Amino acid sequence: MRLRELYKKEIAPALRTQFGYKSVLAVPKLLKVSINVGVGKMTKDKAYIESVIKDLEAISGQKPVLTKAKKSISAFKVREGEVVGVAVTLRGEKMYDFVEKLINITFPRVRDFRGINAASVDKTGNISIGFRDHTAFAEIKVEQVDKVHGLEVNLSTNAQTAEEGLALWRALGFPFKKD
Repeated sequence: MRLRELYKKEIAPALRTQFGYKSVLAVPKLLKVSINVGVGKMTKDKAYIESVIKDLEAISGQKPVLTKAKKSISAFKVREGEVVGVAVTLRGEKMYDFVEKLINITFPRVRDFRGINAASVDKTGNISIGFRDHTAFAEIKVEQVDKVHGLEVNLSTNAQTAEEGLALWRALGFPFKKD
């Protein structure tokens, strides 16, 4: 809960004065965090999907949902209704706990991590971060991993511009590359 309190007491007032907002509600804030894994060629392997579900549950602290194909695509050998991914959406207290853990524990554990590219912040201030190796998360025990898979973390804000979003991410403590 430290990050949420820091946002309310220090970050939000600083952003309000920096951008000259008249209302507290106009200040950019974190809305949700989505974590997803595409299972790719392993759609038929139930054991692999179960291990991905177990890993995402450990990382997020919440039960993930299976995402299914909306329509068949013969070129990718995907049938309608087949499981194509696993996803979790975090909000509220769990979201802030995950973001704090991401900044303080996970990023330092990523091999050859030099910071997030500032260009990865989109025009509405959201950011997407891809991990090639899910073992960077502290909850995953490397000895128990059968197959290493990647995952994507999407952080959504209510910022109106990329500049506002970047200011929010920097204030929260996200490590960005030096230009």
